[in-house]
Amino acid sequence: MGELVEETVQAGPLKLGILRPPDPAALIDIERFKEEEYMPYWAELWASGIALAAVVAARDVRGRRVLELGCGLGLPSIAAALGGADVLATDWAPEALDVTHRNAERNGAPVETLLADWSRPAELLARAPYDLVLCADVLYEPRNVDALLDLLPQLTGEVLLGEPGRATAGRFFEQAERRWVIGREGEVSVLRLRV
Repeated sequence: MGELVEETVQAGPLKLGILRPPDPAALIDIERFKEEEYMPYWAELWASGIALAAVVAARDVRGRRVLELGCGLGLPSIAAALGGADVLATDWAPEALDVTHRNAERNGAPVETLLADWSRPAELLARAPYDLVLCADVLYEPRNVDALLDLLPQLTGEVLLGEPGRATAGRFFEQAERRWVIGREGEVSVLRLRV
């Protein structure tokens, strides 16, 4: 992964010191992509992650069990932990979990991490239900849409989803409306799904 740079991020009332790779594109591994279509999306400081962290920071999450799917650099998880939640941050990239752990430590946020693949969610389901599930910018690939539509209702009755308007999101929300009540939460790009 190499050297990381630190960036100060304002997420609502929180000022967080976040480590990230200086050049996410340099982490692209052609062999790994051929094997599992892996892209280092985790390494980007996404605007949706910052917006979701700001929404979480403004909510009372004290004592709630919170799961983040696709944690990337960990901003929403850190915001939830600083708010007093019991947080499990997950990603399918081991590098993301390492950086999330380091970011949580440097911000004084107790965050547990877990390597998780949404197509094999046994360990996530064994720990369910969660009071709240967080997802930021996770609908970038069509395969994620179907996996999340299946997985989310098995995990929780409430989801906060940071979504910048990706092309694949339309199909997700069209199908999610059959099961969830969907509304906006704070930031324009953060949606709340409730059963």
